[in-house]
Amino acid sequence: MSTDYDVVIRNASIVDGTGAPCFAASIGIRGDRISTVGQIAEHGAIELEARGLTVAPGFIDVHSHDDWAVLLDPEMDFKVMQGITTDIVGNCGMGAAPNPAAAVIFRALHGPSAKVPEWTDYAGYLRAVDENPPNLNVAVLAGHGSLRLGAMGNAKREPTQGEMATMRGWLRDAIDAGAVGLSTGLVYEPGRYARTEEIIELASVMRGSGALYASHMRNEAAGLLDSIRETIRIGADAGLAVQISHHKASGMENWGMVRESLKLIDAARAAGHDVTADQYPYTSGSTVLAAVIQNGGLDESGARGGMGIVPPERILLASMPSRPDWEGKRLDEIAAEMDLGAIEAARKIVGEDPGTVVVLDLMSEDDVRLVMTHRSTMIGSDGLAMGGKPHPRLYGTFPRVIGHYAREGGLMSLEEAIHRMTGMAAEKFHLRDRGVVREGAFADLVIFDAKEILDTGTYADPRRYPAGISHVLVNGTAVVRDGAHRGSRPGRALRRQI
Repeated sequence: MSTDYDVVIRNASIVDGTGAPCFAASIGIRGDRISTVGQIAEHGAIELEARGLTVAPGFIDVHSHDDWAVLLDPEMDFKVMQGITTDIVGNCGMGAAPNPAAAVIFRALHGPSAKVPEWTDYAGYLRAVDENPPNLNVAVLAGHGSLRLGAMGNAKREPTQGEMATMRGWLRDAIDAGAVGLSTGLVYEPGRYARTEEIIELASVMRGSGALYASHMRNEAAGLLDSIRETIRIGADAGLAVQISHHKASGMENWGMVRESLKLIDAARAAGHDVTADQYPYTSGSTVLAAVIQNGGLDESGARGGMGIVPPERILLASMPSRPDWEGKRLDEIAAEMDLGAIEAARKIVGEDPGTVVVLDLMSEDDVRLVMTHRSTMIGSDGLAMGGKPHPRLYGTFPRVIGHYAREGGLMSLEEAIHRMTGMAAEKFHLRDRGVVREGAFADLVIFDAKEILDTGTYADPRRYPAGISHVLVNGTAVVRDGAHRGSRPGRALRRQI
């Protein structure tokens, strides 16, 4: 029997990524594109029955740190099993180029024994993804921290004219190669030493390119509002769209402040500035323990630091390769074992294992819900692919939004939730023909049971695939079939298109 399509998905309830109401139809795929949406009498080489299921565009993770993971672990099961078909990497200023500066970040995330990548610039990084494709698509932000580290090391000063020229040249090359923007991590070294004017001057290289400015802001605690103002100013002065990373008010003493930060975003949007944000749907975050110490999170100076005050009983060790027996324990418990105060214990841990990753209980559930319902918010996992016990957002972010917040919590419709994860993200990051179900679009699709989809991981047992996802297709190829990971690797490097 001859076939007219490579894949036919029959009898689906389609949520197309635009926010429009769902509708019933079948989908015909030829090659990597959706050929038909409607009634289909012809046969497909692969037939997928979707009666009672929802078909949506594959989810776009706008805030990930998988720059090297997509090459070290190209099957990316923790992403595709939750329906993610595109990763936007390079967030928080932690970029994959230039080398050897990027290798410093690489070793911090993946350990000193992992093989250091060989490319020198972002064109080389994107070629490496194309030559060794993962099973999802990859778009990249250039990282300010990596550029600064490469140009001037960890210097606590303004760049010289020559150093700025070097950074501008590297960023221009990245944008020419197809990077979707520039990211900063202004609570991390060396980004925390950069003044606003430095970032504006550097980011202005991208003016008119369609690339955007994404920022892990200088302060997400008591200084949240000033940081929002700084971020909006950088975008306005550089002539760029803005993406605020993991929008939140960090530290119990700052809960509720998002009401005011959202007003600042609304005012900027009303004035004509393209300002949006992303969010992970949990009250706990995750970062390296060294950054908690640097920002004063364990002492009273944390009231002015970028993370707020973080009591040791709210800090959970997630990954410490030299002491796996401590993974999953609270810092106060470990400090008691050491017979040390929390700050001294934390410094000793970082001294033994500089890349130690922690989970921080920082946020208010009310704040999470308020940010999620705001029109500026899309979804990003901010997960760290590492050993130990990673934050469960690495495995469950997108199903959690749909299952816990949209279906069970009633915060938004299924159509709106899907839009935040797909069409809205693709438009913002200039990923042409992604994030929508329509004829001619790329066949990045997720098929799930809207009544069952839900994250299942916990902080004690985070490496658990979500429930309710049947199939995931990337560029027309199934990477998940009947709930099982298939190992196929049809992903691509995506380059900015305007």
